[in-house]
Amino acid sequence: MSNRSDDGSGAPRDESPGRDLPSRPRDGEILDLADVFSLLGDPGRLRLLLALRGGEVGVRELSEVSGQSESAVSHALQLLRAHRIVAVRREGRRAFYRLDDPHVRTLLDVALRHTGHSDMQHPERPSPGAPPSAGPAPASPRLATTSHAVEDEVSR
Repeated sequence: MSNRSDDGSGAPRDESPGRDLPSRPRDGEILDLADVFSLLGDPGRLRLLLALRGGEVGVRELSEVSGQSESAVSHALQLLRAHRIVAVRREGRRAFYRLDDPHVRTLLDVALRHTGHSDMQHPERPSPGAPPSAGPAPASPRLATTSHAVEDEVSR
């Protein structure tokens, strides 16, 4: 679809009268944004970040709160620290972590508010109390064959 007018003038077409569209982020910014959401998208790391919303917390306490081993917590925190999501303060041999930036807390708060008022549908997850299912049957034998052919092609 062209965004040039059809009147032959070559002038850009205004497809949204009275409304300015936000500027398009650069490709590097898009990749950085995807990295942030990827870091926030892991349930284990998310448990840690939510625990840090209240302030500094030590690795042992984060391990207890998140149900992860201290080693797993330390590894996740190392990754989050490398991306400047969390910061560390050392006191002797102990390390205390906190959110590094108020924007991270804002992202977490907004996400929590969103999930709190949204009736989120997760077709890939069974609803609580529902018996486990083997998954939907293919609509037709042809679809199943096509699906396997695509999987085979992707795995090459």
